[in-house]
Amino acid sequence: MNALIYAIVQTLHTVMNLYMWIVIITALLSFVRPDPHNPVVQILYRLTEPVLSFIRRKMPFVVFSGVDLSPLVVILGLQLLDNFMMRAVLG
Repeated sequence: MNALIYAIVQTLHTVMNLYMWIVIITALLSFVRPDPHNPVVQILYRLTEPVLSFIRRKMPFVVFSGVDLSPLVVILGLQLLDNFMMRAVLG
């Protein structure tokens, strides 16, 4: 049973790290204004925009003077959740 829980936690850890990198790439792309019709850009926006728009709606103070800090909030939240999960399972 412990091996199953460990495998699930490791899988969640990998998924959270992958999503964190997707958020970072999307945030970097916002600086260069990529072609919105590019399929890769569309996939990245479809993966991140629901979460980022939720953060912007619930925490309007993360956007000020045209600077959107919602990717930073998402990354910090993922790191916090990942650290809590890993410590809870690994002891």
